[in-house]
Amino acid sequence: MKTLFLNPPSFEDFDGGAGSRYQATREVRSFWYPTWLAYPAGMLPGSRILDAPASGLDVQKTLDIARDYDLFVLYTSTPSLKNDSAFAARIKEQNPGALVCFVGPHPSVLPDETLGAAPAVDFVVRGEFDHAIPEVAAGGGPAGIKGISRRNGNKIVHNPDRGLIHDLDKLPFATEVYKRDLDFREYEIPWIQYPYISFYTGRGCSSKCVYCLWPQTYSGNAYRTRSPENVIEEVKYALKAFPDVKEIFFDDDNFCEDQPRAIEIARLMRPLGISWGCNSKVTAKYETLKAMKEGGMRVIMVGYETGDQAILNNVRKGTTIEQARTFTKNCKELGITIHGAFVLGLPGETRQTVERSIKFACDMDPETIQVSLASPYPGTKFFDMCVKEGYFNPESLVSEKGYQSCVINYPSISSEEIFMAVEKFYKKFYYRPKYVIKVLKKAFSDKEEMKRIYREAKEFYGFIAKRREALKG
Repeated sequence: MKTLFLNPPSFEDFDGGAGSRYQATREVRSFWYPTWLAYPAGMLPGSRILDAPASGLDVQKTLDIARDYDLFVLYTSTPSLKNDSAFAARIKEQNPGALVCFVGPHPSVLPDETLGAAPAVDFVVRGEFDHAIPEVAAGGGPAGIKGISRRNGNKIVHNPDRGLIHDLDKLPFATEVYKRDLDFREYEIPWIQYPYISFYTGRGCSSKCVYCLWPQTYSGNAYRTRSPENVIEEVKYALKAFPDVKEIFFDDDNFCEDQPRAIEIARLMRPLGISWGCNSKVTAKYETLKAMKEGGMRVIMVGYETGDQAILNNVRKGTTIEQARTFTKNCKELGITIHGAFVLGLPGETRQTVERSIKFACDMDPETIQVSLASPYPGTKFFDMCVKEGYFNPESLVSEKGYQSCVINYPSISSEEIFMAVEKFYKKFYYRPKYVIKVLKKAFSDKEEMKRIYREAKEFYGFIAKRREALKG
């Protein structure tokens, strides 16, 4: 079957694709590659990935492209399920004989509910779908294929589970599919050098953070890795296929979980002369950071989450504030740029802990930050806790415009206060005289940097204004 792997049209600038952990409209234009979709697409000659949000394609333009295909694999998420279900219905109207499939964490943990909410969808794949989709495309249909939940008349049938993939070296390179189907210029992350390429060197994470969507619902609580040699082969391919790329980003949940392996990859990266970055916890040791810096690493994204130790304990982060301070000190000493991630609304949040986190962020002084609202996704322990304790607001995880909503009310702080604290956090961090002076120096020393800063500032102010409107609505 001729197969279209699709990140469907959605809200404006909605970064909810298969390579993203942030399923909402972002502060400034940000798009990750649809990496999960790339692996099965690489196994199917004649298939195509279409990333409608990144390409700015509306519903009609996407449907025009879809006319030529028989099997549709749509990556969906909890926030985008309603929109994606409506688009699936449009596919069926246009081609009643098509097979439509949903993949992603939401259908993985709620297959019955997903099929119930999307009548046009024929089946979903639970968990990793790398092999299930090529097996369906071979012509046998979804019956009998492991990992699939499907319609059978008025009933929903759940085929036996399919185990996680452990030999990741046997999978195709995601970057080969990027080259075939995508325009790398459409993908941009403000704190990664543009243009960039990202892919995974491993899947899963052994950390037990109660709020984290992926390990609990999809990729598993064990870090399954590719060999360093296989990773370097893909880097070499990417540098040849995309000679204008300025940075490679390894998008594993925690690239530094296996620190000897991280050091070995850094050693192999060094001769290639390309800037790169990765995600990490604050548990990365000085020796590991030093080796990665010497291997060409420029930027590291770290999940600080909060400046309050009690909250870190509540969410089972497995880190301490002192570890975060040491990690930050080491990165600054080594000249590694830090992008710090914070979350407001985790269990134990109060007005006082919000202020503590803002002060902590300013004290750590990373180059850039992102501040998210805690979102209790189905399938996570955080979701179960919110249901049990009655913390949920009866709202969608995103507004009608795609902006992240706060759906949690704690006795100590309301959902509206948590929502507004995001804006407060950003302003207190970015409006510091020390930070403003640093940005202005950059702007006046580089005309291109000045244009980028101006564009991002304009987008940020627009985001804040629309976000306030979403709260009123």
